Amino acid sequence: MAVTSDSAFILANPPIVEAVLDFDCDLPPSLDFESMRDAVKSAYAEKYPKFKLSFIQQARIEAKSDAPPEMSVRRGIQAFQCFDETEKQLVQVRAQGYSFNRLAPYTSLDDYLPEIQRTWDLFSKLMSPVQVRVIRLRYINRILVPLKNGQVDLRRYLRGSPRSADGKLMMTGFLNQYTAVEKDTGHEVNVVITSQPPDNDRSPIIFDNGAACEAKLPPEEWNSIVAKIESLRDLKNRVFKNTLTARCLNLFQH
Repeated sequence: MAVTSDSAFILANPPIVEAVLDFDCDLPPSLDFESMRDAVKSAYAEKYPKFKLSFIQQARIEAKSDAPPEMSVRRGIQAFQCFDETEKQLVQVRAQGYSFNRLAPYTSLDDYLPEIQRTWDLFSKLMSPVQVRVIRLRYINRILVPLKNGQVDLRRYLRGSPRSADGKLMMTGFLNQYTAVEKDTGHEVNVVITSQPPDNDRSPIIFDNGAACEAKLPPEEWNSIVAKIESLRDLKNRVFKNTLTARCLNLFQH
């Protein structure tokens, strides 16, 4: 059962397929990130024995007045990925910071915070971050709404649901995306809601619900970091509840 910090908001069967917590950090300029591969692998090996690399390619075009443009491509390591045995949980040591990913089944953020703190402490010892600059909390939900005669009335499940411009048109897909800033805190939300092809007698809706804030915190101030995380959780929960109808929320209580 997933219980949020809002005691009135309890989901017996949350539709979360992945939860991601990111800390973007300022790392020491002298740090040779790619040379940390073996140290990272060893530090996380006990609980995260499966190790993978995530790469990034960067293209550069150099133009000179007296010669044709020259393009070069550099491939580098973007992140060290440490998976547990089930590959349902992973820690990412990124060139820009730290990430904790949890795939379904998901219980509650409170259940994972001790492990997040432990793996963050390992990250801090390895990478010596100067500060936590930005914190992001993202939940990807897959909501299965029932079809009736091959169709679904989105108004029953989504507040402000998309509609076609003509009553003779039958909607076969949609994509809704927006960003917004919370006035009181300056926290930012990024929401993407989109449809997927029917799954038997149900229509999947992907609800990508993310929140981010500026942190500017020393890495050792864990209580202050947690306060930011909880503030983001409250915000994303409000977005979740205010996006879905009571009928839709009831789908997650069985």
